[in-house]
Amino acid sequence: MARTRLILFLLTISIVAHAQRADTTQVNKKRLRQFVIGSSVGYGVTLVGLNALWYQDAGHQSFRFFDDNDEWKQVDKMGHFYSAFYFSYGTSRALRWCQVKPSKADLVGALVGFGVMVPIEIFDGFSQAYGASAGDLIADAAGAAFFLGQSRLWKEPRIFPKFSFRRTDFAALRPNTLGDGMPSEILKDYNGQTYWLSVDVDKFMKFPKWLNLAAGYGAEGMVYARTEENVAAGFPPPYRQYYIGLDIDLRAIHSRSKLVNTLLFVASMIKLPAPTLEFSSKGVSFHALAF
Repeated sequence: MARTRLILFLLTISIVAHAQRADTTQVNKKRLRQFVIGSSVGYGVTLVGLNALWYQDAGHQSFRFFDDNDEWKQVDKMGHFYSAFYFSYGTSRALRWCQVKPSKADLVGALVGFGVMVPIEIFDGFSQAYGASAGDLIADAAGAAFFLGQSRLWKEPRIFPKFSFRRTDFAALRPNTLGDGMPSEILKDYNGQTYWLSVDVDKFMKFPKWLNLAAGYGAEGMVYARTEENVAAGFPPPYRQYYIGLDIDLRAIHSRSKLVNTLLFVASMIKLPAPTLEFSSKGVSFHALAF
C-alpha cells in the first residue's frame, strides 16, 4: 500500500548500508552487536513514526483482514515482493559483514526480510481506515523466499528485482490518492511504477558482466484501485503491461571504497533506462529508453 512505501524504502536502504562482504568463519561479535542494536533501534523508531504519521488519527478497531488482491492490478504486491527481497538480501550481507556463516546469514536474512513486514500488516489490521492484507503477506513471503531459494540453489542471487518510475497524467486526476508532485507520485502513482526481474546472464553463459536481460510488469489507466470503479467513473478499463529489455548492471563496478560500493548497490536496485519491448492489450511497442 502506498502509505508504507517510503518507510519500506528507507528501511531497505538502512539495512543495505551495513552490507559489506567478509571472508572468515569466525563471527565478529562486536560488529554483530552493533548491527543488531543499530538496526533494532532504527526499526523501532521507524514503526513509531509510521504509527504517528498514518494510523494515529485513523481510529482503531478489532483486528480484521481486508481483501485488496484485485486492486491496482497487483502492482502494489510487486512492491511488497521487492521490499522483502531487499530486506532479506541486505540483512544477509550485513550478517556476512559480521562474519556469520553464509548459509545461516541467508536463512536469518530471509526470516528477517519477512518478519519486518509483518508489523505493518498488524497496524493495518487494527486501523479503521485499512485492514490487514493476506495478499501483502503472501507477497512479502514470496520476496523473502525468492532470495533464499536463489541462495540455496546458486549460493548467491542471480536474478534481482528492480524498480523504475515515470510520471503519468493520471496523478492529476486524483492527486490525494495518486500523488501531488514528483516525490509523492513515485510512492502513490501505480500507473508510473514498473517492477522488473533483472537476470545476471553472465552467471549462466558468456555475456557482458555489465549487461543484464530484464522482464518487467506494470499497469496503466488506474485512476481508481479497481477496474469496476474506473468504468463506473467513466474511465476506460485499466490494462496490464509486460516488458522485455536490456538492463545495466551497476554491481559489475567494483571500488576499493566501501561507501562507493554501498552507493552502487543501492543504485542497482533501480532499473536504468534501456531499450525495451512492451506488450499489452494495445499491442507491441518499442521504447528506445524505457523507464
